[in-house]
Amino acid sequence: MRVLSTLFLLLLLRLTAAAAPHPTLQLDIARFRNEDVGIRGNVVEVYATVSGKWLRYMRRAPKMYQAAAVLTLEIVRPDGQAAYQETVTLKPPVLSDTTAAIKNPLSFQKRIILPDGEYSLRALVRDQYHKGQQSLVEMPLVLKSTDTKPVLSDIVLLAKPAARGAEASTFSRSGFSLTRAPGGLYARGQEKLFLYTELYNAAVGQPLQVTFRLRATNLPAGMAAKTIATGQTTATGAQGRPTTLVGELSLGKVPSGEYLLTVEVRNAKNQLLASQTALVQRETEEYAPAGAGPAR
Repeated sequence: MRVLSTLFLLLLLRLTAAAAPHPTLQLDIARFRNEDVGIRGNVVEVYATVSGKWLRYMRRAPKMYQAAAVLTLEIVRPDGQAAYQETVTLKPPVLSDTTAAIKNPLSFQKRIILPDGEYSLRALVRDQYHKGQQSLVEMPLVLKSTDTKPVLSDIVLLAKPAARGAEASTFSRSGFSLTRAPGGLYARGQEKLFLYTELYNAAVGQPLQVTFRLRATNLPAGMAAKTIATGQTTATGAQGRPTTLVGELSLGKVPSGEYLLTVEVRNAKNQLLASQTALVQRETEEYAPAGAGPAR
């Protein structure tokens, strides 16, 4: 009987370990044109977000618990050689009570300059205090900066409005402070979507009309995509630098689901100059944790 009980306990422990959730890793990429004429290539911003909810907290002192996530980022060329590789340790704030329902995420952002070409981006996160708990994310990365016609950079989805007057850092661009919405997720309590993008090759002084449209995806076959929310702004072609575009959309009446955000730039004759898209996740049932900040 004791042997059976021991075997049952071992089996239960193994099943519990197998069912234990892995640390959640969200990887976002934003590609911009490198405006430094002395350095050829593209500016790639890699933004990794690790959920603090699934990390193991270790007791360091009375009422002091600490967790840590080891993050490895790697960009690989087609020949298998690494164009970039870095490992960092991310540590959330010390907790006095590990039963807290919400544990804020951790983030790390890296700005890299790479020449045109095709790459693979890999991100691996490991729970430093729980052996075997890890998550791996891989995605293709294609870079092309030779277009001479007006073209938009990737859209950066933001949890807060882009704020002017920011000091230069990996969390700012063109004088704007950017607080990203990891994975394009807008949860309960977030009633507005904010965005940032850059337009290249616009004629200097050219008046521009910018339109934002949010459409539902995953519709049944034969159903046309329905516009859920729209917004617009104006801009003027900048001289000697990209034309920065910022905007917002109201999400107050947008239900939970997956959506496609489209940004269109048109001239004074309503001719389409450039467009770009991004996926948006809307969750109205659960609150999102506080926005992730710089790595500690």
